[in-house]
Amino acid sequence: MEIAKNRKTIQAFAELLAVVFMGIVALAAQTSGFMLLLFPELAALSHDIMTRPHGKWGSQPLRLVLTPTLTAVVGIFVTHHLAFGALGITLIVGFSIVIIKIMKSTIVAAISAGVLPMALSERSWRYPLAIFVDCAVLVLLFLLWKHYAARAGSSSPDEANESKVIDSLEAISHDRFWGLALMVFVVALGVTAQATDLRFLLFPPLIVMSYELFGHPEVPEWMRRPVLFPIVCLLTASVGLLAHHFIRANFVAVMLTFLCSVGILRFFDLHMPPALAVGLLPFVIKLPNYRFPLSVLLGTISLRGAKR
Repeated sequence: MEIAKNRKTIQAFAELLAVVFMGIVALAAQTSGFMLLLFPELAALSHDIMTRPHGKWGSQPLRLVLTPTLTAVVGIFVTHHLAFGALGITLIVGFSIVIIKIMKSTIVAAISAGVLPMALSERSWRYPLAIFVDCAVLVLLFLLWKHYAARAGSSSPDEANESKVIDSLEAISHDRFWGLALMVFVVALGVTAQATDLRFLLFPPLIVMSYELFGHPEVPEWMRRPVLFPIVCLLTASVGLLAHHFIRANFVAVMLTFLCSVGILRFFDLHMPPALAVGLLPFVIKLPNYRFPLSVLLGTISLRGAKR
């Protein structure tokens, strides 16, 4: 009983640590005036490695810094040469996957780091530097936390089993043809986004989710109840949009959004790190409006339909 209580305390503190970290990053972004210092996928990375310090992502601290930085460089380079469209997105996703494969990295959230500049038409070379600094600071904080968490005690059998399932999703796929299915989906939704001018129909975290689903169809985890997938993403997107509009202090809004998003995932009993990133996208979009949550809903429904 006491051990179980201790585990819950550690879990709660880990989540609080991730929330505070994101608040500090948001404050730095607001103070510097460079909002992309607040890389949305950082929410997914920080929450996963803090709550699962011995998971796949947490076991690759150096790659956690380098993989998103390299894909961010690719994203900025392509955005410098191509306008927003299916071709640019497809090239970035393709090169990002190559980087992940070459590095033998499990940090698939790096794909989001590559696609985000195209989605926002961001061309500043400060962006890859911001990603590097963000991830480097996160890893330093994580290594300190991992040392404490390792001394605090081991996980329960149920938690260990759940962690193995999540690790399977984050691992490199063994299916040789999954990449083709992923690229077809990216091209199809990219063309639709370009034609309708709904840029976030193919929002960056959706591509990360697509990578997990097409690469690991045998591990359903957060798709075991597929009807919840669009609902959860719509909720986190809406919370982020409302917080951005009604709370003047961005760092407070970011922390509140992160907390609410974690609460939403807990309520539905899901481990879906990209959904945490979805909630923070409104903070880096110029003048976000109702089209953002609408795009998120349509994009997630499209992915669900593609995987039926």
